[in-house]
Order: sequence, then C-alpha cells, then structure tokens
Amino acid sequence: MPSLPILPALAAGLGQAVSAVLLVVIAVVSLSVLTGQLPLGGNNGQGGPIKTPTPSNVVVVDPRADVLGTLVYVKSGNLWLQSGASARQLTTGGNDSQPTWSADGQWIYFIRTSAFRGHWPFEGVLHPYDLAVPSVMRMHPDGTGAEQLLSGKVSQGSASWSSFIRQPFPNPTNTKVALITDAPTPSNSDLVLKILDIATGGLTNPKVPEIAPLGHQDPAWSPDGASILFVKDARSGTRGTPIIQRYDLATKRVRSLTGPGYVGPAWSPDGRYVAATKTGSFGTDVVILDARTGAELLRVTNDELSFAPVWSPAGDAIAFFRVDHGVVDLELVSLKGSAPGWTLGDTIQLTIAAGLDAASRASWFIPPEDLPTPAPSTPGPSLAFPTLHAPTTAPGSTTP
Repeated sequence: MPSLPILPALAAGLGQAVSAVLLVVIAVVSLSVLTGQLPLGGNNGQGGPIKTPTPSNVVVVDPRADVLGTLVYVKSGNLWLQSGASARQLTTGGNDSQPTWSADGQWIYFIRTSAFRGHWPFEGVLHPYDLAVPSVMRMHPDGTGAEQLLSGKVSQGSASWSSFIRQPFPNPTNTKVALITDAPTPSNSDLVLKILDIATGGLTNPKVPEIAPLGHQDPAWSPDGASILFVKDARSGTRGTPIIQRYDLATKRVRSLTGPGYVGPAWSPDGRYVAATKTGSFGTDVVILDARTGAELLRVTNDELSFAPVWSPAGDAIAFFRVDHGVVDLELVSLKGSAPGWTLGDTIQLTIAAGLDAASRASWFIPPEDLPTPAPSTPGPSLAFPTLHAPTTAPGSTTP
C-alpha cells in the first residue's frame, strides 16, 4: 500500500493505473466497515475502559485450552502456533498476515510484505514512492523451507509499482492457491478471486461476477477440491450487503449460497456445512449454514462481537475471534450431539488479552492419527448445487 506522501500526487491525477489502485484501496477499507466483518474497536456498548493487550512477544493461553492439533494465528504481524495449552512465535519481523494450513499439515501459506521504493510517472517525471509489497509465502510449521510463490511487484519499463494480494487458501493437493488480488496488472483489475498455479507461478482469473470496484474477499477451497466459496462484496447505499457464493471448478458455474449479510465462510471437514460471520446492525456473530442451501442451522454466538470462525478438523468445535473492549482474542465452543442437531457446549477462551490481528483469521490442523475414529472430517462426495439460487456462468479465462 502506498505511503501517505503519494496521496497529494494521486489527488492531482497520477493517471488511470494509480487511480484504479486508489479506488481499490478505498473499496477495501470501506467494505471492512460496511460489511461489519471486523467489529470496530472501542467499547461497542460493553462499558468500561479499553483493555490493554499483552506485549507483542507474549500470548497467554487459558490452561483449559488443551485442544487437539495446532492453531495458527497472527499477533503484531507475526505468525504464532498454539498447541494444547501453549503458544510459540513462529516468525519475526512484523510483516506477516493471513495464514492458512495446507490440508496435509506440511505447509502454512501466508502473506508477507516487504518495503520497496517504487517509481511512477507523474507529468512525465518518475517520482519515488514508499511501498509495502505483498508476496504469497509458504513455510513448514517448524519454520523451515520458506519460499515465495508470488510477488506483488509490478514493473512497466522504468516504472515500478505494487499490486495487492490477500487471503491465500491452498487446494487439498497443494498444487493451486485461491487468493484475492489485482495482480498482475492492477490498472486492469479489481481485487477479485484468482487462482495461482504453484508449479508455474501463473494466475488464472475465473472471472466470477463482481460489483466493480468492490470485488471479492474470503476464498475457501472445499475439502474435496471441487469448489471455492468466496464473498462477493456489495452495498446498498451506505450499508454493506456481502453475499457468500460458490464457484464450481468443473462446470465454471457460480451460485449464491446466502442472501446479503454473510462473510468469512469456513467449510466443515466433511464439506456439508459452512461456518460464517453474520453481519447485523450493531455487530457480527458466528453461525452455521447448510452448505447446499445456505439455510442457517445454528447461531453459535449472540454477542455481536464475534467473527472469523474456523472449524476444528475433528468436526466437533468451532474457534472464532471475539473483541472485548477493543482487544481481540480467540475463543472456542464445542458442538455436542450429531449434525445438524448440535447443541453448544462451554465456550473456552483460548487466549487471554492477546490482542490478535483481527484481519488475519486463524487456521487449524489436526494430524490424521489424532482424529477421532471414525473421523468426522472425511470429505463426502461433492455436493450438487441446490436449486434455490439461479446460476451465473463464469466463462473462465487464463488472462488475469
């Protein structure tokens, strides 16, 4: 994202390419507020002072948080891993965000930004700008094997700039990554769903419908690898009206899973249900939806302060963020009984006054040998589209 000195030049009319980038920035910031995806800081009606989070190099874990597997989340721009009742810092530097486990647990995919002095012409003269260039990265959970899969750096002759890249989500076979980006040519693209081929480094634009310049967010690859959930950002006046949609990779069809007001989809391990953030007039809550019809099956929270759910790979719990007096922590609620007739168990606060990065949702991995037997996380057959929503055709293209 360009530093503040660029704004006067933009206002003076840098040109079509930079103007397009600015519109995307405005859209992204506006939608974060309009959709209610991230509850605003402050008290939000809770009363009392703003909480003080623990230092940037400290995460305090509730002793009751002895859960299966390992959660990855972000604090102060660094990746943290939480296993059982302990947490450890994985990366340093303060430039990492938006992690997602690979299905086999061998990799953690994430975004890393790096400082870069870009140059862009204004009135025929190249001017320097300080940029934070994002890259898609992955590394092993022990911190080794870090590699860059895609850089956001853009070069046009002697000019250089940066695209935006957000929310990488790998497919189950670690061959492709769904992400949100305007790369490789920001002047010709909004922030929309695209697919990165890890072997070639090439981007494919499936050209799923969007409302320009708002674009998309929150890609989530299905456990069977057959489809991708994403959010089509929209608004009605000043009110955000985001919709979760589903893209079928084989047929290239897109269907709406929900009506307006849902973001942050997270598949259940068997692909039959979706946890999501439901936006309201005063905040956000976590719900469970039917993956075929979009019907709301269970309200997981009712506090208007909860968001960004992630499903346990064992299928028996959901972790989510909750903001309390301006401080974001990770909490967990167990699901009792059989789907879809669950009842909610006790809520456990996994972190205490951690101050986690709200824009980087958590991700969860449990080794297959630690899953219950029979494992409820085994994906079933690919589910057919319901007939509740009219399909749209995404023509598919290899031109971003």
